[in-house]
Amino acid sequence: MSELDPSALLDYQPPPDGLSGRVILVTGAADGIGRAVSLATAAAGATVILLDRDIKRLEKVYDVIESAGSPQPAIYPLNHEGATVKDYADLAENVLQSLGRLDGLVLNAGWAGTLTPLKYYEPELWVQVMQANLNGPVMLTQAVLPMLEESGQGSIVVSTQNARKAFWGAFGIAKAGQDALIDILSREHSGDQGFIRVNGIDTGPVRTRFRALHYPGEQAGLLPAPEQVVGPYLYFLGPEAGRITGENLSLEGLIAVPGSAGNTPPIDPR
Repeated sequence: MSELDPSALLDYQPPPDGLSGRVILVTGAADGIGRAVSLATAAAGATVILLDRDIKRLEKVYDVIESAGSPQPAIYPLNHEGATVKDYADLAENVLQSLGRLDGLVLNAGWAGTLTPLKYYEPELWVQVMQANLNGPVMLTQAVLPMLEESGQGSIVVSTQNARKAFWGAFGIAKAGQDALIDILSREHSGDQGFIRVNGIDTGPVRTRFRALHYPGEQAGLLPAPEQVVGPYLYFLGPEAGRITGENLSLEGLIAVPGSAGNTPPIDPR
């Protein structure tokens, strides 16, 4: 694939066992896009580390992967809101000791907190939302960077989102910060020594619990399912992506949903 074509990437399928031998950590793995990416990477042969704060849902994802005969995944319960630098250092050490490597990181977990004008935003909630969506993911990334550098095919994929809209407050600013994170990390790790692919994917509206929570009146059936957006994630996580880095792919409006003609979902954060 010589040029990056978002539409083509939606249909991307890795070669059989194309991610075999790779260890990939997915945050927000208990549901939605994180769950779909976890199942797809496991099916492609990867050992997946399932990270989320919802242990019961993580266990269900674990069971699906195991019953499919994919490599045995690992569960790592963690809540970005309350995690400390030591928690992330312990995570990295546990991954290294138990699995010996890390080849991919998918930063997908997200929590909006509330939708309200900045004028009324509570400072304590602001700190929690920024911790969950920006500070925590950055600290996690920092902790595992040495393993990704050692991989030789290290890859970071960020689930980005254009939330620079009224009332999205700390979440909107945190997501803008994630865009900057992609730019900075992709430049810092673009050389031959310690090269890491760093790319983002903005799926647009997808049929997830997050979306339903913030758009309760929307017809969920008119939105694409999480499984329909995993292609670009698989591509960026695998060796076929080569040295493509610094991209922030938008899938907005590219995914066909049966019965959705004339009922286009609003272009807003998912």
